[in-house]
Amino acid sequence: MDINDFRGIETALLLVLFIGLVIWVYSKKRKSTFEEASQIPLNEEDDGIDHSMTSNRNNNTQGE
Repeated sequence: MDINDFRGIETALLLVLFIGLVIWVYSKKRKSTFEEASQIPLNEEDDGIDHSMTSNRNNNTQGE
């Protein structure tokens, strides 16, 4: 066995892992979990902090 045999085995193993991951992600059992997780950023409450870029620039120039 040389290095190319190990590279072939590694490629085959990674392909099997990738296909397994795709099947896991797109399984019908997981759909509701992923849909719920996709809504988390939209459901966060306002923390009262302005996170815009312009606000940070104005605060930095006032301190100079």
